[in-house]
Amino acid sequence: MKNRKLIVIPIMILVAAAAMWMLNKDYQQIDMTIRILIAAGAAVLSGAISYFLFKPENEEN
Repeated sequence: MKNRKLIVIPIMILVAAAAMWMLNKDYQQIDMTIRILIAAGAAVLSGAISYFLFKPENEEN
């Protein structure tokens, strides 16, 4: 579980930063609060997806 958090949190930060950059660059007519909500939603969604995709491998004894 700890290993997944080390991967999920940076992914969420990168997605939020990329979403804010793209929204600020291309969609300046949208209010800042809406852009923040969109970026936060994208970060949460990508975090949830990556949390379930990066399951730990089972060790065979």
